[in-house]
Amino acid sequence: MRTDTGKAVHLEDYKETDFVLERVDLTFELDPKETKLTARSLYHRREGAGADAPLVLDGDELNMTSLLLDGVEMPREHYEENGRQLIISNLPAEIAFEITVETLLSPSTNTELMGLYRSNGVYCTQCEAEGFRRMTYAYDRPDSLGVYTTHIIADKTSCPIMLSNGNCLGGAPYGGDKHFVSWFDPHPKPSYLFALVAGDLGVVEDTFTTMTGREVTLKIYVEHGKEPRAAYAMDALKRSMKWDEEVFGREYDLDIFMIVAVSDFNMGAMENKGLNIFNDKYVLADPETATDVDYANIEAIIAHEYFHNWTGNRITCRDWFQLCLKEGLTVFRDHEFSADQRSRAVKRIAEVRRLKADQFPEDGGPLAHPVRPTTYKEINNFYTATVYEKGAEVTRMISVILGRKAFKAGMDLYFERHDGQAVTIEDYIKCFEDASGADLTQFALWYHQAGTPLISVSTDYDAGKGVFTLSLEQMIPATPGQPNKVPMHIPLSFALLLPDGSKAEPESIDGGDVSKGVIHLRERKQVLTFTGLPTRPALSLNRGFSAPVNIQFDQNPADLALIANHDDDLFSRWYAVTELALPELIMATASIRANGAADFSDTLVDTLVSVAGDEKLEPAFRSQVLALPSESDIAREIARDTDPDAIHAARNALLKAVALKGATVFAQLFDRMKTPDAFSPDAESAGKRALRNAALFYLAHAEDSPARAFSAFDTATNMTDLSQALTVLAHEFPDSDETKEALRAFLARYSDNALVLDKWFSVQASAPGHGTLERVKALMTHPQFNAENPNRVRALAGTFAFANPTGFARPDGEGFTFLAEQVLAIDKRNPQLAARLLTALRSWHSLEQGRASHARAALLSVEQNDSLSIDVRDIVERMLAA
Repeated sequence: MRTDTGKAVHLEDYKETDFVLERVDLTFELDPKETKLTARSLYHRREGAGADAPLVLDGDELNMTSLLLDGVEMPREHYEENGRQLIISNLPAEIAFEITVETLLSPSTNTELMGLYRSNGVYCTQCEAEGFRRMTYAYDRPDSLGVYTTHIIADKTSCPIMLSNGNCLGGAPYGGDKHFVSWFDPHPKPSYLFALVAGDLGVVEDTFTTMTGREVTLKIYVEHGKEPRAAYAMDALKRSMKWDEEVFGREYDLDIFMIVAVSDFNMGAMENKGLNIFNDKYVLADPETATDVDYANIEAIIAHEYFHNWTGNRITCRDWFQLCLKEGLTVFRDHEFSADQRSRAVKRIAEVRRLKADQFPEDGGPLAHPVRPTTYKEINNFYTATVYEKGAEVTRMISVILGRKAFKAGMDLYFERHDGQAVTIEDYIKCFEDASGADLTQFALWYHQAGTPLISVSTDYDAGKGVFTLSLEQMIPATPGQPNKVPMHIPLSFALLLPDGSKAEPESIDGGDVSKGVIHLRERKQVLTFTGLPTRPALSLNRGFSAPVNIQFDQNPADLALIANHDDDLFSRWYAVTELALPELIMATASIRANGAADFSDTLVDTLVSVAGDEKLEPAFRSQVLALPSESDIAREIARDTDPDAIHAARNALLKAVALKGATVFAQLFDRMKTPDAFSPDAESAGKRALRNAALFYLAHAEDSPARAFSAFDTATNMTDLSQALTVLAHEFPDSDETKEALRAFLARYSDNALVLDKWFSVQASAPGHGTLERVKALMTHPQFNAENPNRVRALAGTFAFANPTGFARPDGEGFTFLAEQVLAIDKRNPQLAARLLTALRSWHSLEQGRASHARAALLSVEQNDSLSIDVRDIVERMLAA
């Protein structure tokens, strides 16, 4: 276990390697406890490197048994091992040379799930970000690209399937009970994209014909018996390949593309060249075991990892500071894919919900960092919502600023100019500038400045002159290490709506750069005047969430209601309802803290009921509106001295008011939105189920009885309806006989299905209330709980910490204490998982004083442990320092 505090790495210290890697030849002789890896690597000294410069290779907890130079054992005085590096001296100055490193690995005891490990009898690798160094000494950095050949030797019976990157060269028996296979990847890649899988697996096969007529073999490997549940993943893969050709002009470049689903995995999936390794949660699905959300996630993540073939693999990062260049860009691409496959408006709403739930709190807390950070101690801790989600939003803003045609030209130039290279954010931005002629210097600050910009908005209307005035002011809050910020280029899509819902067309717009419905806010303050408007318009601003900003705008509720009911931008309609609700929910929270009661306006309640029953709107959109701002949304807006119990009570009060006012509407929706028993995961059917289950949730509040939810549970024909009915029971009627029976029945029915059992644990862990902690602790001892499996830990402890504000943030601090204990226990075997769980306390500063004091004590109890991993120590020190 790594226990040192880690040395900070700085972007400004980047320098090229002294040697250039040309090729890598790996031979794995697989054994659960003693795998032998022989790694032969060809290098040559880089031009300009000193003739006496040593070759410095990365390593981590390695047992090296042999070191050769050009096939000859290297004298001990010519190299040094220090636990982190292998430093080799006396190397040729002008010719290429081969270094052979032999190491012994123990896959079965590798609980960190980094490097080579064995899970359920299957050998698997995870090398991103720095896992390759846990197998052999190497240049384990993104800018060192080599051509890889991999040979795998293993037992025929336990490992009939042996896979690696590239195209298969063939295999044969290897004496006795063993056999071997060789793979060759012709595309130079960094070590983090290496992959190996070996075991006894079932396979689903198909083919895809590319746009130039090449036939590509497609294979998805799963545990035996689960092959039918990989059908949707295969369908999503083929649609992804076709879409990437049609939209981005990107064709697949090997003869075979493979996906392997494993149950023990720290991430969602990994884009290793030609051999994607997935958490089986994002591959396996059928109507009885997967919800509509599961299907949508499988579609998106299959696409995301496939799209990495070009944005991440063919063009990769120069260094880990450029991580958003592959992840943020690829998230943007998978968002666009899902929007084209489903409802673009509903998809955008879901994206913004996630951004505000995950990234905005990160940007506003002690873990805030730029989209491209400038320093890190542990790179695993920077696989964050800022890098992924905000990184995607930055690329989206480029498309807003340039327009679709110029944006595509910039992407085309990026693929043409940098194919086969390891590049930087500057390289990426330059392609768009060169393709469009635009100056994106100020815009590039989005990569360098942390924090969510706040846009203050005010308007005025002069009826006599027909002039509408819009005043904008931007402010970027101080964040750790960045106390002072400068104005950024913020593209704000907008429209002016007249009382009948039509768009106003001003005669002129003065005072700023406005083009094609977008205000380009570049100054700290900017005032725009719109002339020739005989009637005061309602301002619809940041349409489609054109920029990831907070907006402070005391907008007239009547204007918000107008936008909510008539705007032709569905995202803006949803956002207007949110803006109607949030101020009232904040006031209701204060009122509950003061006197225990809360009231809501007829405008808000009537708007929600009206949208619910509006048949002109698609069901999926209506379900998003009815979801209301979450408790974390409300807490984020309050920002300081937050009381999770009061927030929960205020939100429940609004739910009750809407439920009672719209009871008839919800009863009708519950009946009419029922889908056929023959399940289909298509967007339209999923939308109907979402609206029906939203209606069920409101009816539970209106009827104050578990009867309807229990009946829905009892008659459900798919996992979406079944799990939602169970959630209503467990969250709204936790002590009822119906809930106890439903939980018992669910467990009995799915006791042999790990992914469905994760739902059973999550439903209970997310049930609001102070008593949930005791239930979670009891579930930790349940026979079906497996502390070694990251999915199960995330389902129980993770759901409790991230998705249950009232249970986790109990006033006595016991929820925080529980998390600290879990983090310390998990850190001993899986530091990545432990560090990510600890980030549940990222917003502890915003809690009311008593809770904040308890949270700090929990963090201190972690920080004071002498045997912390680098991963956890980095997180806890940053959270305590802010």
